[in-house]
Amino acid sequence: MVAVAVLVSFLAGCGPTGSGFPSGHRDTKMNMQTAADRADAILDGTFAAIKPPVQWTPTYTVPAECYVDRDRTVMTIISEQRRTAFLDVVERHWRSEGYELVDMSENGLATNFRTHDGFQLQVLIGTNGQAHFTVTTPCVEKTDVSAPSGPPIGFDYSQQEVPAPNVRSDFWSSTEPVPSSSSSGM
Repeated sequence: MVAVAVLVSFLAGCGPTGSGFPSGHRDTKMNMQTAADRADAILDGTFAAIKPPVQWTPTYTVPAECYVDRDRTVMTIISEQRRTAFLDVVERHWRSEGYELVDMSENGLATNFRTHDGFQLQVLIGTNGQAHFTVTTPCVEKTDVSAPSGPPIGFDYSQQEVPAPNVRSDFWSSTEPVPSSSSSGM
């Protein structure tokens, strides 16, 4: 819950919908389902860029008045020694996609990016090295939204409380410092 509180306070400046759009402005080129599908594709691309791969579970979909949040929680333990390298991989991928850095927390464990079409991307390393990802869509036409279609990588905790990270990785869970050649070549 601490991670969620930090993320909420981190995003508080993003406008009424978290999308950066002024109140009442809607993107009429897509509806909530197509926007949620795009958010899923952004998350899929992000997780495909993380090498070695991590296990994750969808946490929740939050359809609001005109936007959708899609969330994933990483179940792989990210050790304190590997957190910066993990965030560097994510940030390099987002920059390579042309996404713009909006803000970074003082401790460097949370970042917020924006796509050219108004999607907000957040990553946060929380309690016990658990990484949380959220993509918030811009304000779009209100429609029903289905659950994400793709299966998680690992156990599916989407219908229950997500535990602390519980999957060990030889790389991401290691307490050894990241070799300089590994952090730049991921």
